[in-house]
Amino acid sequence: MTDRAILHVDMDAFYASVEQRDDPSLRGRPVIVGGRHRGVVLAASYEVRPFGVRSAMPMAHALRLAPRDVVVVRPRFDAYVAASERLHEIFSSVTDLIEPLSLDEAFLDVTGSRALFGEPEAIARTLRQRIRDELHLPASAGVAPVKFVAKIGSDLAKPDGLRVVRPGEARSFLAPLSVARLWGVGPATHQRLAALGLATIDDIARRDRDDLVRSLGPLGAHLHDLSHGIDPRPVTPDRDARSIGAEDTFGEDLSTRDELLPHLHAQALRVARRLRRSGRVARGVVLKLKTHDFELRTRRTTLRAATDDGQTLYDAVAALLSREDELGALVPMRLAGVSAVLLEAPTVQPGLFDADARRATKLNGALDAIANRFGVGAVRPADVLDTDRGTLRDEVLRRDR
Repeated sequence: MTDRAILHVDMDAFYASVEQRDDPSLRGRPVIVGGRHRGVVLAASYEVRPFGVRSAMPMAHALRLAPRDVVVVRPRFDAYVAASERLHEIFSSVTDLIEPLSLDEAFLDVTGSRALFGEPEAIARTLRQRIRDELHLPASAGVAPVKFVAKIGSDLAKPDGLRVVRPGEARSFLAPLSVARLWGVGPATHQRLAALGLATIDDIARRDRDDLVRSLGPLGAHLHDLSHGIDPRPVTPDRDARSIGAEDTFGEDLSTRDELLPHLHAQALRVARRLRRSGRVARGVVLKLKTHDFELRTRRTTLRAATDDGQTLYDAVAALLSREDELGALVPMRLAGVSAVLLEAPTVQPGLFDADARRATKLNGALDAIANRFGVGAVRPADVLDTDRGTLRDEVLRRDR
């Protein structure tokens, strides 16, 4: 059986790198993307990271750590989405098996691409060079037989590097790394593992599997498998996803319905575009909100008919937000998101008996054609023109999660 060949490609300091690319005066300088006076760091350039500045850090703390010549840049929605769209076009030139994790990273299964494009390492090098030449942005990549190891490889390759873990090398590659690298190990689990004397991945790999299960339950078996480089999960493209979503973490909290709605509209349009690309329609919509004090809220509704139309998704999620507002529960929000759920293949031609649906289908086809030729920001509704205040993350929830 042919070993799987999995790539994890991750852009380096994506939002900050886009800003440095588009403004030559920022190149080589410490750059923070986010709100100047409050909120969080959305991205930190590699020039500012030696000072301890990291993404998701409170801006006030970051500015205390940063050097005096730091430049704080407000985020730009269009630039990041346009770069992401082009990035995924480059990915699709070598494989259809692409699992997007966010705007700036993805897993690629290139097992079947060897005959046309060469060995996995060569494919990764070609992709990174194309990203450099066509987007003028740096990217790091990990290559391995499984997703988990490929992801760690790209993390260790940063910035602007490549790490290859060949079949049979995963165990030795993982051995010296901290248990914190294992998927499923958060702060609390990290403390539990430390109490058991488990500090490195090698410590877990050497421990008897049954002992780990007795101490940690099913998590023990999961961590033992990962420590040996065992990760059977496939790369899952959009067409196989259980839901497709997009969310914004804002540089500054948004306090009113009018402030939130343009972001939700932009997200609904992004989600709809991905639905159409994957050949799926959605029968449900989820609104996700995270308050200023990190309370997570989700609200869900079922649609009258399955759709891939962004305006329909937006109308549904706007109604969910209105209910929140009417209950007096709307407080300053640090994050908002839209997800399409209950995905399925279209069962009939959209709009066959519905004039409004036919018009929507034609309009969406025209908008997609314009976006493909001129970029996703070429045509947008007026209310989303001032949404360039958040960092963006596109999410796909898959069957194996």
